[in-house]
Order: sequence, then structure tokens, then C-alpha cells
Amino acid sequence: MEVYAKVLNYVVPFFILLIIIEAFAARWMKVKINRPTDMISGISSGITNIVKEVLGLTVVIISYAWVVDKIAIIELQATYLVYLIGFIGIDFAGYWRHRIRHEINILWSGHVAHHTSEEFNLSAALRLPFIRIFSLVNFFLVPAAILGIPAEVIAVLLPLHFFLQVWYHTRLINKMGWLESWLVTPSHHRVHHAINPEYLDKNYGNVFIFWDKWFGTFQTELAAVKPIYGVTRPVKTWNPILFNFQHLWLLIKDAWRTNNYWDKLRIWLMPTGWRPADVEEKYPILAVKDVFLLEKYDSNPLPILIAWGWVQLIITLGLMFFLFNHITEIGLPGVFIYGFFILTSIFSYTALLDKASYALLAEIFRMAFGFLLLWWWEDWFGLEALVPYNRLLIIIFLGVSVGVSGYFHFTEIRQNEAYHLKPKV
Repeated sequence: MEVYAKVLNYVVPFFILLIIIEAFAARWMKVKINRPTDMISGISSGITNIVKEVLGLTVVIISYAWVVDKIAIIELQATYLVYLIGFIGIDFAGYWRHRIRHEINILWSGHVAHHTSEEFNLSAALRLPFIRIFSLVNFFLVPAAILGIPAEVIAVLLPLHFFLQVWYHTRLINKMGWLESWLVTPSHHRVHHAINPEYLDKNYGNVFIFWDKWFGTFQTELAAVKPIYGVTRPVKTWNPILFNFQHLWLLIKDAWRTNNYWDKLRIWLMPTGWRPADVEEKYPILAVKDVFLLEKYDSNPLPILIAWGWVQLIITLGLMFFLFNHITEIGLPGVFIYGFFILTSIFSYTALLDKASYALLAEIFRMAFGFLLLWWWEDWFGLEALVPYNRLLIIIFLGVSVGVSGYFHFTEIRQNEAYHLKPKV
């Protein structure tokens, strides 16, 4: 836990730097690829996933070390060739893991967050799932285990393999010539994130594209078909807590509502999007029919509200880094309580960006929770050693946050609700 958190001190700023570079490059190229609210939402989603991982809330059902110990038919040493074979094995596993997450209802719940952005950029790459608790990766590493690839080789290669999947989330790079034949490129991955009928459920590859070509899921980006991004059932929220749970909540409701007991059981393992016939008829869901008529979600927040969202995000990042660097000192159960506070913060300020009617209540809850933590710990989890008067500063921040939320609640959110409720003549 602690070692992983220390590594993130370098990884997270590097990712954010890439997002900033992409934003400046897009501005210089006069290409609109970002919206501030979408970026705040994407980075916030990344924080929820990172906090979950740091706190060890992902359960590895079967360790790779156990698998390789039981089924390896040969014993290999960690040579350069073994690292290459191991990397190919990880990518093979990544293809199939990715594919079944798109094809099975319950598994889509743990992946849908990554596809919720209606833009395609590096901040969308950080929309990582918070809801996914169980790791399936080692099930698909059986071929590597049979070949005897050592567990320490896999441990080194897994984070490298993950980092190599970030760079191609961009619209600024066109097709890349001969590299298109064997690597996943931005063009290939634009197809994967698109909801056009021509592009749906294609290009599952992580680093190498030849898996898609071999297993029949490859689609090139067509000049005549502009990719439209998002999901076919738009989430219509900037709140990463909400869009992580939307699909799972739908499955739960559908399983409860259907009168067919067989449907109650099979809905979880049916193809993604499948719903019982009686529920589909009684509780229809708005889905995208013509992708070119899709209106991107936009809560239309004022520039000052967007600026406040950035302030909240930056402070949340600061709190997250403090957690990473003081896990041992904070100890248990403090780190889990701290992580929960970060999640309540993200829920609160993204709800405000949504102009949700409950945003003020969420902010009041966060303030009360923060005051309780200050009272219980006497300072902010040992922050006094670094920031004098931290209790006063946090009290002021939480109070100002409630005041800002209250202002927007009564000046924008309530007025918008009154406008929509007003009878149209």
C-alpha cells in the first residue's frame, strides 16, 4: 500500500502534465477537444480509482504467483526474452479481459465509467472505474503461467503495460502509417470509444492491435464516419460516483422488477444492454438512436462556478497527496475514513457542477463530516507538522464551500428548477 502510494507521487503529476500539454497543443492547433467540466469530471474519476487502489480495495481472487507455481510446465529465469514473452502474455490477457467487460452485463458495470466522457482526450483516459472491486487479470494470465513466466516479471510489467494505454486517448494524432498494423494507435482507440454502429464493440487491444485482427474485432477508422463518443445510454452527469454506479443500479432494478424468475438470474451474465422483455416494455430507457443527433451533456455552469470546480479539484489533489505520503502515520482505520472524506468531496463539487438539487445537502454533509474529523483527530491527521493553523484553514475552507454551494443553490439551481417547472404557454 505504502510503496504504491509513493510511486503515485510521480505518476499522477506526470499524467496531469500530459493533460496540460495536450490542452495547450490543442489550443495551438485550434482544435477543440476539451471542456472544463469534462476535464474536472475525468480527473476526479481518476482520483476515486487511485484512492481505492491505494487503500487496497481491489481484491485479487487468485494470485499469479500461486497460479504459476501450480501449473507451470517449465521454469524460466528473468531474461530479456522472458520479459518480452511476459509482456505479450499480459497484452493477450488484457485483450480478453477488456472484451468480456464489454460483452457481459455485470462486468460492464466495472468498465462503463471509462467510456462515459462524450469527448476523447487524455483526461478521459483517467475515467477509471471506482466500482470494480474484483480483479480478473490473473485468470487470463494462465497461458503465461503455463509457460512459467516468473511472478516478479509480471509484477514489473503490469504497471508499464498500464501506462502504455494512456497516450493514445487523443484526437491530436492522426493515423501513424506502418505502426497502425501492429500497435494500438489513437486512431484505433478512437474507434473503440465511439458509439457509431460501425464502431461499436471493436478494437479491444491494449498495446498490440493484432489480437483484434486475429479474433475478428478489428475496425479501422473511416474517413467518412466521424466518431461520436460516450455511451449509448448517456449518463448525463459530471459526478464520477454516480456514473460508476448507474449501470449496476439499473441491473438491480431490472432484476427486482421483472416477473420472470429466470430473467432475475440470467440478467447478470447476459450480453451488455440486455433487459427482460417485461421490464423493457414497462420501464423504457432513453438510448441513442442516431449518434449524429446526440446532444452532449452540459449543465451550463457559469465561468465562476467552473473556476470554483477547479479550486475544489486542486485542493482535493493536495489532500490526496498528503494521504499518499502519510499512510503509515495515519494508520488504520484512519486511512479509510480519510479516503471516504475525499470521495464525499468529489461527490459534492461535481454535484454542484451538475447543478443538482442535492448539491447543497451534499456540501453540508461534507462540512459536518470534516468538523467531526477535526474534533476527533484534533488536527487534520497530523497536518499540523507541515501547515500551521491547518484546523482553522480547513474550517474556513469547509465553511466557504457551504457558502458558495448555498449561493449557487439559490441563484442558479432553484431558478433553473423554477424555469423548467413553469407552465409553457
